[in-house]
Amino acid sequence: MDVLAQINESDFSQPGQINDGFLSASIKNVGENKAEVNGVVLFPGEAKGYPFVGKGYKRISYDPGASTLRIMAIY
Repeated sequence: MDVLAQINESDFSQPGQINDGFLSASIKNVGENKAEVNGVVLFPGEAKGYPFVGKGYKRISYDPGASTLRIMAIY
């Protein structure tokens, strides 16, 4: 059986985006300063999730600022 979904999990300290078509994602601020995800501020220790909704999401932009974001995305 072929792989049906690919999990990508990494830490990011530079601005970027989760590309179009991801099926679900979890983003946690693991740093010591506030960060921004899709226009929402995440304080240290806070997380934001995008659960599976039956189809892919449009891209999500993030900016860790002076912090670090741990992002797990499933495509």
